[in-house]
Amino acid sequence: MNRRHFSTILTLLPLGALSCSKKPRDPNAPVRFGHFPNVTHIQGLVAHQLSRLGKGWFEPRIGVPIEWFTYNAGPSATEAIFSQSLDVTYIGPSPVLNAYAKSKGQEIRALAGAANGGSSLLVRKDLAIRNLADFKGKKIATPQLGNTQDVQLRALLAENGFAISQTGGDATILPTQNADLLGLFQTGDLDAAWAPEPFASILELEANAKNFLEDKETNVTMLVASAAFIAGRPELAKKVALAHRELTDWIKANPAEARSLVVAELKALTSKEPKAEVLDKALSRVILTNDISRPSLEKMVAGAKKAGFLKEIPSLDRLLSPLD
Repeated sequence: MNRRHFSTILTLLPLGALSCSKKPRDPNAPVRFGHFPNVTHIQGLVAHQLSRLGKGWFEPRIGVPIEWFTYNAGPSATEAIFSQSLDVTYIGPSPVLNAYAKSKGQEIRALAGAANGGSSLLVRKDLAIRNLADFKGKKIATPQLGNTQDVQLRALLAENGFAISQTGGDATILPTQNADLLGLFQTGDLDAAWAPEPFASILELEANAKNFLEDKETNVTMLVASAAFIAGRPELAKKVALAHRELTDWIKANPAEARSLVVAELKALTSKEPKAEVLDKALSRVILTNDISRPSLEKMVAGAKKAGFLKEIPSLDRLLSPLD
């Protein structure tokens, strides 16, 4: 499939009533920046840790402080954008598309891509699951209702003839904190999970889970901003996007140093240092990129419609318009 890649969007577009009702923020106010404790958010992990060390990546490049916020999954982050309490975040595509549709294209904009791949559908070691039909009657975890892995799973099952509702159906899909997956696999309270890295690798290596399906292509992480942030602080938004691109390139050029920062930040966020073999496997499955694949997003739109999360969505042009 031929792919067009779309980079940073910084066009100034009309905002919804919610955005217009807010007074402009102090030009020196901190940028409120979100990410998840996932290896698929490696840029966020590295930058957050550098901020903790007093060696911030974004701060000297954009000229204002950063306030960091962490979330388990995307819907929580988009809620923060809607409430005007978050400016920028690393996030998966499904919550972005849902927020874009919900706000009729008004409240959220894409700044850049961040990572592809980096998630898998894992099955408990003692279950004889050979094909999708074997998932009937099973309990399957996803990080949060409506997040990227949740929509992917629901769409996959629907495409294969499953009747799935938010509360049950031919299989039960359970929103589950990623950090709880290992214990639930070990006690037999879950049969499967579609999990982002490093949690997929943790299940493989520590629960001997079987990797039924590895997603290698989805544009799994994007850098997005509220439309209000871009409209109110356009030059700062440009600096954030440029600093992100420089960070991606730095991580690629300095994998050992970046890895040590990821370890330190995951330990700070979860109070547990990831095992070396887990991190090695997880990092090998994440492909860093500054580009957003429109075909990947279009596929996610189709999946969200199959899963019942989207009915109509505005043209993605307003979300993905590149810089002139």
